Amino acid sequence: MPRRSMTQSTTTAPTEAPNRAVNLLPRGPRWGQAAGAVSLSLSPVCLDLSGTEAGTASVYRCLLALPVLLILTVPEYRREGPPPRRQVAYSLAAGALFAGDMVLWTKAIAEVGAGLSTVLVNVQVVLVPLLAWIVDREHVGRRFLVWLPVMMAGVVLTGGLLESGVSGSDSTAGTVHAVLAALCYSGFLFLLRRGGFHGHVRTAYTVVIFSSTVFSALIGAAWGALDLAPPLGALGWLAVAALSSGVIGWLLVAVYSPRLPSHVGAVLLLLTPVGALALGALVLDERPTPLQWAGCALILASAYATVRGHRGTSTPARSERNGQRPSFASLFARRANTSSRRSAIWRRASLRSRFERRSR
Repeated sequence: MPRRSMTQSTTTAPTEAPNRAVNLLPRGPRWGQAAGAVSLSLSPVCLDLSGTEAGTASVYRCLLALPVLLILTVPEYRREGPPPRRQVAYSLAAGALFAGDMVLWTKAIAEVGAGLSTVLVNVQVVLVPLLAWIVDREHVGRRFLVWLPVMMAGVVLTGGLLESGVSGSDSTAGTVHAVLAALCYSGFLFLLRRGGFHGHVRTAYTVVIFSSTVFSALIGAAWGALDLAPPLGALGWLAVAALSSGVIGWLLVAVYSPRLPSHVGAVLLLLTPVGALALGALVLDERPTPLQWAGCALILASAYATVRGHRGTSTPARSERNGQRPSFASLFARRANTSSRRSAIWRRASLRSRFERRSR
């Protein structure tokens, strides 16, 4: 009997950990995702105030977040053990895509202007649900499809594309870099959400940030946009960016996005450009135009209309029980959960044998 109860406790631990994290905010995963998106909006302001190159900003906003993330990861690692190898591989790939997005998007702003760059990178609101539909066979709600043109119109107006047009030093290269940044960003969001289905959320996210630090340094060095010794003032703003985005913002997204439909999580991330526009007006003394404020209003209205009524999403295992054909994500989640159970059982068995040897 004691052995059975011990096994049951270890098998439920990996799946209960994300549920405990979801309850950190009283009103559920929608508010957690929204809080993460708003926290991310502080990062562009800090990067602008730091005055650093794309590679330098990408490296230090990840590197400075790692010590805090390691501290937050220790309790989860002791409770759940190491994540499965495939989940680690996904995290490494997500970190590489995140690094590509940060460097490419920052470079595209100088080449083609902030308006078109903002519009193209936020095409993730279409690409992430499309990936979830193709790979995971996840249903996309009709309400999202109805409001999608309104969202994209709001993104275009918020970016100021209709007023300033395409500007910058090299429109062709900037458009290519912005499109590549949008693809990297969408892939990063898809893999980040995938990694949080069955536990190890903080551990997997820390691997993402570590991978992003390495790949940002490699890309920045290849483009000659890496300064290993930035001024102290710049480091201070990069530390604020690391705390707001690396520690708070993206960690909240990693915890809550697996508990939401993919299109709802993507819509809520559109709060980031809205918050960045408002903070730019308050902190950087920028003057958004009436059309940009109208774009923010369209984004907020369409996001509320799309998110209203959604309280969460079913896990891949539940979709199988509903009669749908098992997807690749469900097979990965099942294997990851099995590996977590085995590692937990092995850890309990080793502790029991060690205790028995000491008692003798």
